[in-house]
Amino acid sequence: MPGKMLNVMVKSHPLDATFRALSDPTRRAIVERLTGGDASVGELAEPFEMSLPAISKHLTVLERAGLVERIKEGRTRRCRLIDEPMREALEWIASYGRFWEGQLDSLERFLAESKGRRGR
Repeated sequence: MPGKMLNVMVKSHPLDATFRALSDPTRRAIVERLTGGDASVGELAEPFEMSLPAISKHLTVLERAGLVERIKEGRTRRCRLIDEPMREALEWIASYGRFWEGQLDSLERFLAESKGRRGR
């Protein structure tokens, strides 16, 4: 029916939180920094022109997505990257990469066949 919207219930998936967390450039930079090893909240905040509470909010988003865990060591909080959510995102992206490679291979074969037919 024209003009009628479909109401579709979409379940949330762990990938949603991963991609939502990685959609922000500050959070991506934090993740990139943590690939080099654990770091304190203060160390993570150094390259940014923002307050520690602002960095902490970004870390909370990353924690909720399962990408980072904060460990209290005395008076310091250290952050550690958790690789599983990123691995799942990479696998999901790779599956679509294989799909599109197949589509492009089919297109290439079609164009080659079409060119061969015209050349006769």
